[in-house]
Amino acid sequence: MNQPHGWLILDKPRGLGSTQAVAAAKRNLREAGYGKVKIGHGGTLDPLAEGVLPIALGESTKLAGRMLDASKVYEFTVRFGEETDTLDTEGAVIERCDRLPTLAEIEAVLPRFTGPIEQVPPAYSALKVDGQRAYDRARAGEQVELATRAVTVFALDLVANGESETTLRAHVSKGTYIRSLARDIARSVGSCGHVTYLRRIKAGPFLEEQAISLDTLSEIGKGARLEDHLLPLEAGLDGIPAHELDRTAAQAARQGRVLSDQALPDGLFLARCAGVPVALMETEGGTAKVVRGFNFPDAAKD
Repeated sequence: MNQPHGWLILDKPRGLGSTQAVAAAKRNLREAGYGKVKIGHGGTLDPLAEGVLPIALGESTKLAGRMLDASKVYEFTVRFGEETDTLDTEGAVIERCDRLPTLAEIEAVLPRFTGPIEQVPPAYSALKVDGQRAYDRARAGEQVELATRAVTVFALDLVANGESETTLRAHVSKGTYIRSLARDIARSVGSCGHVTYLRRIKAGPFLEEQAISLDTLSEIGKGARLEDHLLPLEAGLDGIPAHELDRTAAQAARQGRVLSDQALPDGLFLARCAGVPVALMETEGGTAKVVRGFNFPDAAKD
């Protein structure tokens, strides 16, 4: 059975870690008869978060790093009146306040959190402090001090509002902590708060409409067609143009050589030969260099 290459977009359920989700994909692909498949994911989701988790298979794992750098869109609910040490429902309450903000007050502060902002990551995060995970230090009772980081919130919109809870949608850059954003919004309206619901609805070019459930993943393990749900490698390169190479140029690119003396797109592009991905390349000054080469069986026969 040919090794699969492409993207499976998983709708990760709450309570499952990203590593566990990847392990489930590996197990089901093995049970489906694909053997040992190279696999990775495009951006960690906390166990208490749900939603879009891109899983890269085969040659697409070479693009997983680009997916980590991509922007993401989340929907999240802030419950006002209590702040927890983890800034979500898993932690212990460390502060209570009686003041609940009005809809007008919430709407008034959202522009403050749109654009380039600075935030302090949660103490319960996977960031390392002196070589040790912050959440390990926090769980051991240590006082964790994390440095402020610069992030960008491209858009922040109100989705729904209740008496003590507000649901927002945020389009954010790499490295943005939604739990910190929720904490800071609550504090800015003179209250305190924590996240009770967090769902990633978009990761890079991948949408929740493309995501499959764990049940569907299990069906693949039992013989359902993987091809019905597998997106091509190119799906992870949204907005990057493709350019067809002839066989001679494609062979040169596979060997890592530069290309020149031919019409090439400016900047980053996907080089293909007969429709098969050859390399991610970048043109500068009329010369294209290989950024990341792909080793597809079909291409290797040329």
